[in-house]
Amino acid sequence: MEKKKPLAGQIALVTGSSSGIGAATARELARRGARLVLAARRADLLDAEVQAIKQRGGEAIAIPTDVTDPAQIDALVAHAIAKYGRIDILVNNAGIGSIRSFARMSREDIERMLDTNLRGVVLLTHAVLPGMLERRHGAIITVASVAGHVAVDPIYSATKYAVRGFSLSLRRQLAGRGVLVSVVSPGFIRSNMTDGTRRGLPGPDIVARAIAGLIVHPRREVVVPWYYRPAIWAERMLPWVADRLLRPRPRPRRAQRTGAA
Repeated sequence: MEKKKPLAGQIALVTGSSSGIGAATARELARRGARLVLAARRADLLDAEVQAIKQRGGEAIAIPTDVTDPAQIDALVAHAIAKYGRIDILVNNAGIGSIRSFARMSREDIERMLDTNLRGVVLLTHAVLPGMLERRHGAIITVASVAGHVAVDPIYSATKYAVRGFSLSLRRQLAGRGVLVSVVSPGFIRSNMTDGTRRGLPGPDIVARAIAGLIVHPRREVVVPWYYRPAIWAERMLPWVADRLLRPRPRPRRAQRTGAA
């Protein structure tokens, strides 16, 4: 007899699932038996992920969604419930970053990051939660960041500190009501956001496995990879050391040319 998969029959909604951590998470949850609702802005990439899941024997649908638009969030939840009748698992993964300094960011860039990384998480969770509470069953996993522990970028860190605070306080508020809330805080992971900036990074599968593990064995928060934990400890206990280590390096001044070449 074939062993029952741990997430068999569960309906999972994963945002930002057209690539990176979201796509890896969707594949991992499907491998463990969940039926998937994939949401992201790029319809073509979403369709490719759906096909990849189906080729491996899983079940998935794609619902193109921009989580900065409340109307699209409502439509996403309504579509998922019309298809499957409920949502058992929500993975808030959609997020964006920026390589610009805060002073050089446009107001539009700031608003989009706030809306994607924070407002979208709050509104989607709010839309999904009533059904979970009614059934006294559900899991909400939010992808934050080590940057939500260690302040490295004014807007990105602000959003990740905020989603951690939102998720962890929601966890306390819902204690004993059948809905489990957890946070995953990745460090640098190989993805579109880190493309070309660092080499030798772990792939998104390490985060996907952590998310799947939290659904089966709930915990407050997981930091992945583990070796970022000392940096988080240093930020809390030795902030002046972190200030020195994270201080921007001055750019070397170019030597002036004098005379003829």
